[in-house]
Amino acid sequence: MHLFIYNIFLFLYTVGIRITALWNPKARKWRNGRKDIWTELKTIRAGEAENGGPLVWMHCSSLGEFEQGRPVLEAIKQQYPTAKTLLTFFSPSGYEVRKNNSGADFVMYLPMDSKANARKFISLVQPNLVIWIKYEYWFYYLTELKKKQVPLLLVSGIFRPDQPFFKWYGRLHWYMLESFNHLFVQTDTSKELLRTIGFTNNVSVSGDTRFDRVVQIAEQFKPIDLVEQFCGNSKVIVAGSTWTEDEEELDHYANTHSDIKFIIAPHEIHEEHLKEIEKLFKHSIRFSKLAAHLSPSPRPVARNKQLPSEKQEPNTLIIDNIGMLSKLYKYATITYIGGGFGDDGVHNVLEAAVYGKPVVHGPVYEKYIEAVELVQAGGALVINTALELEKTCNDLLTDTDSYQVSCQAARNYVYNKKGATEKIMQYIQENRLLTS
Repeated sequence: MHLFIYNIFLFLYTVGIRITALWNPKARKWRNGRKDIWTELKTIRAGEAENGGPLVWMHCSSLGEFEQGRPVLEAIKQQYPTAKTLLTFFSPSGYEVRKNNSGADFVMYLPMDSKANARKFISLVQPNLVIWIKYEYWFYYLTELKKKQVPLLLVSGIFRPDQPFFKWYGRLHWYMLESFNHLFVQTDTSKELLRTIGFTNNVSVSGDTRFDRVVQIAEQFKPIDLVEQFCGNSKVIVAGSTWTEDEEELDHYANTHSDIKFIIAPHEIHEEHLKEIEKLFKHSIRFSKLAAHLSPSPRPVARNKQLPSEKQEPNTLIIDNIGMLSKLYKYATITYIGGGFGDDGVHNVLEAAVYGKPVVHGPVYEKYIEAVELVQAGGALVINTALELEKTCNDLLTDTDSYQVSCQAARNYVYNKKGATEKIMQYIQENRLLTS
């Protein structure tokens, strides 16, 4: 019965995507990106037959999960030079950003889950090791891997009591978990939850590989010249992954504090949203126009004409590209992380905290253990209104002692949590998953 309902869900999801693709660009990419997958896979397999090395398949739902899995992917490439890596995404937001710059040998969409697709995909790929990141469980793929006895690991898993695994109707989800050889989870709470449904010997608390990734990014930091010129010697507030609700909390503060530089990196960078941001922030400039602004061409001055009054220099930089945010936090005096005023909750707080900068965000964050722990550690502060935002930022900018305490708490929290990748690689080595 549960499998019947699951198949109905798959059917409705596929039909819904096809209909939505008629007007939605993201859904259209989801659909079109899967058209030539089987031809691509045959080409990959033909090349791998000549290579002779092992093939590691890593699956990520989206871009955030890829950043979690990336340290493991890079460690495999380093320790097993003959191994080839296949990276699959379910969402366009991951594939479109990383299809040409992922570190993997092959990148593609994962075909929609079905018994036929799972059999065909795994038969063509013939992976030696499969790694799934955090969540997103597809029944037919997972059970087919178990049937083929392919080693399968879950990395950075996180579990909550409200998930189907822990409900009376969760048997189908238990079957999926039973397909994994080992479950690497982030917390003791996740391990205890899994114990209540019979998973004991194949569960380890490794921590979250995102800590390893953000430390890696911070320690490999390279300056962004234009951003440095924009910031100068000013205090800087970097707001990352913002939605409209976040921007409306920030705009009054930015518009009334010309002495502070603001950098807004929105979660969505389509033209309509960028124009909305420009309306909110009265003295703003897009990053794509910053170079021309900083090095303007000389203009001839007409004689006997009154010159216009000097326009205020922009104090808000709007980032209209993807891929720069993790570096921008380096320039912050204070960081603001978006999402905390929406139903899904706050975005990645670790990318900012790793630089030892105070983190400020909205009230919706309980689903994310790292956000909860960062608040408890004193590295993050929660605000509920624009007035609270302004008071919190003003306090941090004027109280040097409190500011330094928050900075140190943020950095210590991240660095004390790194090391998950090493534990996962030790398991792969000890169990000879990539050696004959």
